[in-house]
Formats: sequence, structure tokens, C-alpha cells
Amino acid sequence: MTDLSWKDFINALSLANMVLGIFSIFCSFSRKYHCASWMLLISFLLDMAIGTMARQLNISCRLGAELNDFAVFTSFGLASALLLGVEGPLNGFLAIIYVLTTSFRLCFYSSGVPFSYKGLPCPYASCVLASTSLLTKGNTFILCCMASLMILFMIDQSYYPRDEILESENWKKMVYMGGVIMLFFFPFSLTAFYCLMWSLSYIFFPDSLWGTATCHGL
Repeated sequence: MTDLSWKDFINALSLANMVLGIFSIFCSFSRKYHCASWMLLISFLLDMAIGTMARQLNISCRLGAELNDFAVFTSFGLASALLLGVEGPLNGFLAIIYVLTTSFRLCFYSSGVPFSYKGLPCPYASCVLASTSLLTKGNTFILCCMASLMILFMIDQSYYPRDEILESENWKKMVYMGGVIMLFFFPFSLTAFYCLMWSLSYIFFPDSLWGTATCHGL
């Protein structure tokens, strides 16, 4: 494939990621939170694949970057916030705060420090919410507690390693492949628990599990 064709393909994947987010939003409005959460887990895995392909092929363009930012905001901002529900004033207010936090997080996505992000990346916060929603069957109280915690992590401005799992150690590649396999072939509860443990390990043990070795490998 030519360079232009690869750019088109990656842009198409970013567009597909955005479509998943839009479908998740529609599912949330229809009170089908199970389906909405499932869409976000697929989007979480797809986002990692898009980033890996762009880096490996050394492809960068303004259109692709903007399209990917829109996809991230749609899926990991708007769609994730709607998992909280908008029936009550507290849920609606927290959903708005979550969307604003995601916007703030995207503005500081590049930390200026090699191999690191400033603030918890939005996909991991979204994965935590989607997995929690599936495991608790949409319990809004637990979701609001988790969302509040994710908001604090995203605005904390601590440094998190760039987890290039498809480009570093083999065990990290297996973690990703395990997520893909479980997503399509295992019960929903097991898949949600797997993704939740994966995300929490990145949040609470960023350097010991996902940091130094990845930087040296790259």
C-alpha cells in the first residue's frame, strides 16, 4: 500500500472509532447501557491499534490527528459520561464535569517529557467506567464514585508512561491480544473484569508494570 493509502486506512479506523462512540451515545439515550459499555471497550482496543499503526508506519497528518482527537472526545468523553445517566441533577452535573475534564485532559495530552503523558489518558478512564458498568449492571451510584475518581486522576497532572504495548515486551502484546480474544469469545462479565484489572494496573502501578521497560524497549 502507498503512504496515502495507509493514511486513508488509519483515518478510516479513527472514523470507525468515532462511529462506535456515537453508537454508544445512542445506546445510552435508549437506556441500553450494556450495549453502550460494550461499544466503549471495543473503542478502547481500537484506539490502541490506531496509535500503534500510525507510529510504526511513521504516518502523521493534520487531518488524521484532528480526526483522532474528535474520535477520542466522542468515545472517551461524551459517550463515557453518558454511562452515568442524566436522569438526576447530580448525575447530569457529574457527566458535564467528566466531559469538561476530558477536554482539559486532551489539551495537555503531550507532557513534553519523553515517553510520558500528563494526567491519566482518557481511554483508560473510559475503560474503567465501561467495565464497571458491565460488572454492576449499570449501578449509577458506583459509576458516579468511579467517575469522580477518574476525574481526579485525569486532572491530577501526574506523569503516566506511554504504554506502547504492541511495540514493546511480548507479555504486553499478550495482554492486548487477550483483551481482543475475550471481547469476542468470552462472557461479558469475564471480559469486563479483565479490562478493569488491566486499566487499574496501569492507573495504580504505571511505572512498575508499564513504564521503564517500555521506554528502554523503544
